[in-house]
Amino acid sequence: MQNAIEFNQVCKRYPEFYLDHLDLKLPTGQVMGLVGVNGAGKSTALRLIMGLIQPDSGSVDVLGYRLPEQQVLAKENIGYAAEDMRLYGAENLRWHMQFIQSIFPSWDPLYAEHLLKRFDMNAEQKTKGYSHGQRVKASLILLLARRPRLVILDEPTTGLDPVSRYEVLAELAEILRDENRSVLFSSHSTQDVEQLSDSITFLHKGKTLACQDKETYIEGWRRVLCSGTLNQPLDLPGVAEFKSNGSLHEIKIRGFEDAMLARIHAQGLQISQVERMTLEQIFIASVREVAKQ
Repeated sequence: MQNAIEFNQVCKRYPEFYLDHLDLKLPTGQVMGLVGVNGAGKSTALRLIMGLIQPDSGSVDVLGYRLPEQQVLAKENIGYAAEDMRLYGAENLRWHMQFIQSIFPSWDPLYAEHLLKRFDMNAEQKTKGYSHGQRVKASLILLLARRPRLVILDEPTTGLDPVSRYEVLAELAEILRDENRSVLFSSHSTQDVEQLSDSITFLHKGKTLACQDKETYIEGWRRVLCSGTLNQPLDLPGVAEFKSNGSLHEIKIRGFEDAMLARIHAQGLQISQVERMTLEQIFIASVREVAKQ
């Protein structure tokens, strides 16, 4: 299966930032969530995908085209939307829709009308009066109605009220059923990533903390609560975080296996609870672990 996006050992250096040998593969028809704090490298990765900058070394291929040399061919089938995208305030949404339709033969007018109703948008309203949520919805209509093969979303739900966020996520979940369309979305919200993605990529300070199938990755983490006295440091592989409050202990484990519970017990601790972790809990534990190194 061809990858919609493929980074091979990509490096990009700025005075205050270094994207360090990034490997990233998004299979066709899948959804990848790109997660990281500010300054992690998400924007740099997206700019590389859009052909706006060149890697210092390594290669970037998008939809089978090498970037930036073949970016024009790739962009015919890429739809990009960011939460800060601007519209012509003096024109209404219908004008914007007709403008995009005149450029892209793939424009689907019936789907565009469906999206207008789904997002409760008035196409005759001037965009200068739009709220933040309406601007995001308008950008998604202009993007999705083109039926692009690759959808790139940069913080698509940032600043949305709960109702707008639900509507946007519901529509994204609907379009993701198309097995021929690939989606990469950058987000601070691990909840959105956990809800929609097939795979996740965690970036931190220009490096990859994880790039894996979402379900497999989440299944490999556990939060273990236990009690007792430790007479020596805990001897257990994969401990990302260890907290103690007197005789109570919290252990967050990466690469968890059931056999690890017996090892914890053998060191004099009594296990009271073993919990699966959310993607947000995993991300925080991963970043804190790296910060201590």
